[in-house]
Amino acid sequence: MNLDQINHWSDEQAREAFSRCCGSVRWSDSLAAGRPFASETALLESAERIWWELSEDDWLEAFSAHPRIGDLDSLRAKFAATAAWASHEQSGTHGAPEEILERLAIGNRRYEERFGFIYIVFATGKTATEMLALLEERLMNDRAAELRIAAREQLLITRLRLQRSTS
Repeated sequence: MNLDQINHWSDEQAREAFSRCCGSVRWSDSLAAGRPFASETALLESAERIWWELSEDDWLEAFSAHPRIGDLDSLRAKFAATAAWASHEQSGTHGAPEEILERLAIGNRRYEERFGFIYIVFATGKTATEMLALLEERLMNDRAAELRIAAREQLLITRLRLQRSTS
């Protein structure tokens, strides 16, 4: 994909492609409606502006479009449309020691019980141990602070996926 192609997609094609970058329907619809984009920078700026204008429910919808960190079975089964991206993004969990993967699974459950949404982290370039340390650190946050952190992490993921889409 490239920017010229993105600008010439039908609305349906754009919404579908953007939804693979971010699981919020309102975000995908709004970004698709904002075309054409003069540059990749304009696309990324629009994506960020739209993201921060969304409601908590929209953010939670986007979060729910992700597999749990380290949950490779869920990644393959439920998230087929984004499995390749997510697998690459979570490559730090591949080959991680079983103990770390178990602690991630336990931490993911604790996180969801505490905050009501899955643990979102920009996993690209991070090892399983680093993701676990961040998860354990973030469990100390209150829900409002954690929601903003997760939203920021989601935006980083979305930005990376958009950049891959335009290159």
